[in-house]
Amino acid sequence: MSAATLPLTTPSRPVGRPREFDRDHALEAAMRVFWRHGYEGASLTALTEAMGISRPSLYAAFGDKASLFRESVARYGAGPGRYVRRALGLLTAREVAEALLRGAAALATDPSCPGGCLWVQAALVSSAEAATIRDEMAALRAGGSVQIQARLERARRDGDLPTHADPATLTSFIVSLMNGMAVQATNGPGGRGLDRAALNRVIDLAMTAWPAKLN
Repeated sequence: MSAATLPLTTPSRPVGRPREFDRDHALEAAMRVFWRHGYEGASLTALTEAMGISRPSLYAAFGDKASLFRESVARYGAGPGRYVRRALGLLTAREVAEALLRGAAALATDPSCPGGCLWVQAALVSSAEAATIRDEMAALRAGGSVQIQARLERARRDGDLPTHADPATLTSFIVSLMNGMAVQATNGPGGRGLDRAALNRVIDLAMTAWPAKLN
């Protein structure tokens, strides 16, 4: 076929219609970019390349970068981060704490994932333009701590924790370890970070400090 006889349009995509794409696949790709680079570190170029779409398509499907990030965070919570919700449903407070820590270590060191934790990576926000995102993520993390503390307070009321145990302090202990392990895992073993085995040894040590009932 000569250039003169090439059709001006194709039947499958009329002129003016944006190229179709798999929105779910694109959102998964965006989540991973944010997970690896944080909110500020994820450029629009990196996002659109990973998602396989143009900037106009990104804006049309997701709104601006902040809206895309919010959807990515929600996807992370319902997907990779769902271990938190499962852990909170376990029978004893000790099981809850250990599942949270083991889950954080497993996710942070999963070779199929970017590494670390999206909730922690997103905390690395410094510009005034991104202050809203920083505040939203701080509120999200605070909400997670509230849920953990509420679960531990219930455990103390039920007699699963000793009366001298402080749910607020235990929550800070758990969350600090989870966040610290995410940072350590992001460095990777070659960068003097900790691999999963090393993180699990840290958890073994941490659990020796868990308050026992004095029966």
